[in-house]
Amino acid sequence: MTKEQIARGVAEKIRLRKKKRERQQFLFPEMNHQRLTKKQAAGIVDSMFEIMKKALERGDFVMISGFGKFQVKFKWARKGRNPRTGENIILESRRVVTFHASRSLKVMERTAGREAAR
Repeated sequence: MTKEQIARGVAEKIRLRKKKRERQQFLFPEMNHQRLTKKQAAGIVDSMFEIMKKALERGDFVMISGFGKFQVKFKWARKGRNPRTGENIILESRRVVTFHASRSLKVMERTAGREAAR
């Protein structure tokens, strides 16, 4: 679940009648400490993705502690089928980016799923 989904669920339960920004600050108090504009935050995120993109293009992996690992894998050419027409086709070999979540992220996801099911 993303922060936005959690925020929507909480807002529905307690029916906050505040502005969106006040609601976010109420639900996520850690956001009150950051003094970044949206433009600055977008710049930081864009530069981080650009660094990750360049590393993956070189064939390196990108590990984010407590989050997971992105890496490039090679997939060989293989036979496939067009699901719309049923026509047999050959899928060319290619490189794909894979993501493996860290243990701590998996544990957090499981506990969040259990709490949401309640």
